[in-house]
Amino acid sequence: MTAPRPSRMSPRDLLTEALAGLLQRPARSALTSLGTVLGVGAFVAVLGLTSTASSQIDARFNALTATEVIVKDTGGGPDDGLASAFPEDADARAAALGGVRHAGVYWQVRMGPEAGVTGAPLPGVDGERAEVVAATPGVLHAAGVRLTEGRLYDSFHEETGQAVAVLGSGLAARLGITTLETRPTVFLDGRPFTVIGIAGEVDRKADLLLSVVIPRSAARQHWGGPQSGDGAEMLVATELGAARQVAELLPLALDAAHPDRFEAVPPPDPRTLRSSVGSDLEQLFLLLAGVCLVIGTVGIANTTLVAVLERTAEIGLRRALGARGRHVTLQFLAESGALGALGGLVGTSLGTIGVVAVSAARDWTPVVHPVTVATAPLAGLAAGLIAGLYPAWRASRIQPAEALRR
Repeated sequence: MTAPRPSRMSPRDLLTEALAGLLQRPARSALTSLGTVLGVGAFVAVLGLTSTASSQIDARFNALTATEVIVKDTGGGPDDGLASAFPEDADARAAALGGVRHAGVYWQVRMGPEAGVTGAPLPGVDGERAEVVAATPGVLHAAGVRLTEGRLYDSFHEETGQAVAVLGSGLAARLGITTLETRPTVFLDGRPFTVIGIAGEVDRKADLLLSVVIPRSAARQHWGGPQSGDGAEMLVATELGAARQVAELLPLALDAAHPDRFEAVPPPDPRTLRSSVGSDLEQLFLLLAGVCLVIGTVGIANTTLVAVLERTAEIGLRRALGARGRHVTLQFLAESGALGALGGLVGTSLGTIGVVAVSAARDWTPVVHPVTVATAPLAGLAAGLIAGLYPAWRASRIQPAEALRR
């Protein structure tokens, strides 16, 4: 008597059975794969949008930060017998360098501990605790100050020591100054300064919007030069590509005999900034994509487990007709893997379309790495296989006789 041959399941039969199982309940299969679609779609969209946004950083970086140089006074002070190491014509010396658009010297004015900024000299009224910045006219231009009303002070106000001021819009609102038609005056430590302009926006030094900016000469008349610990600084706006060269030459241009009294701080490397920003964005949004993918995996596992319970009789019949435990395991793994792969393909397509749509709306160039598109469906397949491990193992443990009795 010849022993019966063990049953076999070819890859074609396995695929056919898996597709038949999915098509029996198409609505449930579609809803089950939705979690994987969202997870993989978020994965592709996050990586694509991160790469696309990172490629835009260079242009904005160059437009502002890459054209800014800060020069710090490291030598002026009591030890050198100087109130400030910056010469009187520091603005002109800096502007004479090639690539420099605007430059100016500034420092924070230190008034008395009880002093403040008020809109009227009323006794017993506490003033606003706002910064008072002494600055040459070049600072206002280098900072890119844009006025909502009035004008900036110029070299005439600086040379003649005029008591004028430019208010940041934030401070002006706190003081109740909304128009210059009444020629408003602010009192700094009880000294009147006529407001000639209100700054609404700045490109650099955003703290100016909450400050009072007055001419350097007027600050010296009333409070002297920069005090110890509050050394003067120079703000320099350069042409694109000239910042690092300007930073190297500025100390010599300001004081050829003592260039060590100045420290010029050039802008950081844009490639390092782009890498840092891109890394931060990827870590944040990949975490969200991972959460979506985990939710999709749990959904597939739950649905596959329910399918095992519903098809207990079918599994028992298959086992009774000769199907082995591993055949049942492979069948349910194939079904869950197909759900994951289908969700991965659809999610990859939707994620790519999302990147292109956002880029078109923002007038960007879409960037989607081919590796991302190639690996995203595999991530969906892996999620489906992982989700089907326990249900498939449980299905393989069902005994034929027990299953047929139900």
